[in-house]
Amino acid sequence: MKIDFRVATIDDVENIIDLCNECFNENTSIEYAKKIFNETKNNPNDIYLIGSVDGNVIAHAKITIIKTMYEDMNTYSILNHVCVKPEYRRHKIATKMLEVIEKICKEKGCKKMELWSNNVRKAAHACYKNYGFGLDEAGFFSKEI
Repeated sequence: MKIDFRVATIDDVENIIDLCNECFNENTSIEYAKKIFNETKNNPNDIYLIGSVDGNVIAHAKITIIKTMYEDMNTYSILNHVCVKPEYRRHKIATKMLEVIEKICKEKGCKKMELWSNNVRKAAHACYKNYGFGLDEAGFFSKEI
C-alpha cells in the first residue's frame, strides 16, 4: 500500500474533519475548521499533516512547533489529533507518519516531541511507546475558560 504524506491544504480540511470526527467522536463543523485553517495557514509553526491512499485522507496529525527562550526547553513540538482511519490500522501507518513528523520536527530545530493523547486510546499509546515516546512524570492540566 502506497501512502503519500504531505502538509494539508484548505482543500483537505473537510476530509481531515471527517476523519477526526470519526476517530475521536468529535463534532467539529467544516466551516469552523476552514476558518481556523485559513487563520493559521501562513504560520510555519502550525502544520497539519495528512497521509493519503489513492487520494483519500486516511491519516492525520497536527504539529505545533513551540520556540522558547529557555535553553533547556529550546524548541519543541506538540502533536495532537494523531489518527489513522480504523480500517487502515495495524499496517504501521501511524509509525510511518511519526517518522515523517520527526523529520519535520528535526528540520524545525525541535529538541523534543511531545504528544497529547486521550487516556482511553490504549492501542494508540502502545504505538507511541513502540516508537520511543515515554510517559512523562508531569501531568497535562487543563481548565475551561
